[in-house]
Amino acid sequence: MRRVHPSRPVLPTLLSTVLTVALLLCTPPAWAGTGAGVRDRALACALPGTTGWTDAGHDTDYSVFKRPTGVIKVAMIFVDFPDAPATESPAADSARITPGADWVRKASYGKTWLSITQHRQWVRMPHRSTDYGFARGLSHETHEAYLKDAVTAADPYVDFSRYDMVHVVPTRNASAISFTPTYIYEPGTAGVVADGRRVTWAVTFGQDMWHWDHRLVGHETAHAFGLPDLYAFDAGGDTHRFTGGWDVMGLIGGAGSQYLAWQSWKLGWTHDSQVVCRASRGSDTVRLTAVEYGGGTKMAVIRTGPTTAYVVESRRAVRADARACSTGALVYAVDSSVPTGKGPVRVMDAEPDTTPASGCRPLDDAPYRAGRSFTDPAAGVRIDVLRSGGYGETVRVTKS
Repeated sequence: MRRVHPSRPVLPTLLSTVLTVALLLCTPPAWAGTGAGVRDRALACALPGTTGWTDAGHDTDYSVFKRPTGVIKVAMIFVDFPDAPATESPAADSARITPGADWVRKASYGKTWLSITQHRQWVRMPHRSTDYGFARGLSHETHEAYLKDAVTAADPYVDFSRYDMVHVVPTRNASAISFTPTYIYEPGTAGVVADGRRVTWAVTFGQDMWHWDHRLVGHETAHAFGLPDLYAFDAGGDTHRFTGGWDVMGLIGGAGSQYLAWQSWKLGWTHDSQVVCRASRGSDTVRLTAVEYGGGTKMAVIRTGPTTAYVVESRRAVRADARACSTGALVYAVDSSVPTGKGPVRVMDAEPDTTPASGCRPLDDAPYRAGRSFTDPAAGVRIDVLRSGGYGETVRVTKS
C-alpha cells in the first residue's frame, strides 16, 4: 500500500489520482490515427525490395541504377546496317523520340531532365541487322554486343565521356531490330567503354517506337532508374491485366499513362511529406491532389505486411477522349516481393462500365468515385471516397 505523505491532504490526492486515470482511459492510443492527431511516419509504409532487381521496393541500388534527379546528359546516335541502309533523315526518326524528354520532366514534377544531344548522321553497323538476334528474351550479352558495335561505330564522331546515357536509334528500314530494350551495365564485367568512360545506361530503340509514342522514352528510361515492368510477361491472358493503362511502365499508350504515385515516391519525385502512411491501426482523412498535377498530398498508403500495402491516389485522364473513364480515386495493391512482369502492382477495379456505349476499356474505368468504398476484410483495410471533384479526392483510409 502506498504511503501518504503527512503534509499532503488525502482527498485532493485521491481526486488527482482518479482524474489522471480517467484521462489516460479517455486518451486514444497512438495507433488510433487522426482521432488522436497522430499519423505514422511516411517511411513506415516504404516497402523493401526483395527480388534483387527492378521491383516495387522503395530502396534502390544506385551502384547499379541511375539516380533519377537533375540533368541527365544523353547522346543520341543513329545506326543503319549493310542489309538495311537508311533512306530517311536522322531528324525524322528523332522527332518520334525527343518529345519524351519533356514528358519525363513534367512527369517528374521538374525534378528530372533528359538533355538529349542528337548526333545526326548515320553510322554503319559492322553486321547485318538480322545478325543481332533481336527477339523477346534477348540476353544481356547479345544486347551488349549490339550496343558495343553502335558505340564503336559512332566513337569517331561522338565524345562519349560527356554523357550519362546513350540512345541508339536504328533506321526505320531495319525491321529486324524489332523492339526497345534498356541496357544496364552489369558490375564486374568489361562492359562497353568509350573515350575513357563506361556506358552504364542505354536505350536501344527498335521498330516499336513507331507503334508507341514518345512516352516509350519514359518507360525505358525508368528501367535505368530501377522501375519494374507492370505488364504481364506470360503469354496467356491479357498482357495489361495488372495495371491497365494507369502507369507508363504498363500500357505505354494508356488513357491515364503516367507514373503511379508509388513509383514517383520510389524515384524521389514525390516527397515523404506528400505521403500519408497508415502502418498501425487507425483512420486518416486525406485530401489527395491528382498525380497529374504538382503539389499537394499524392497518396495514402495502408501497410498490410512486410512487403505489401494498399495505395490510394487521385487520377485525372491525360487524354480528353478518356476523361469520363479515368477520373477518381485509384486503389491498388503493391507487393515488393513480386518480380518485374509478374504483377508487383495490381489495380483494384471499381466495377467499371465497359459496355460498348461507355467507351471504357477494362481497368480504364477503375477509379472509385464519391460514395464508393474499397474493402479487404482479411487485411483489415477500408478506403472510402468521401468527396470528388476539381483537382482531387478526399478519402478516408482505415486499418483495423
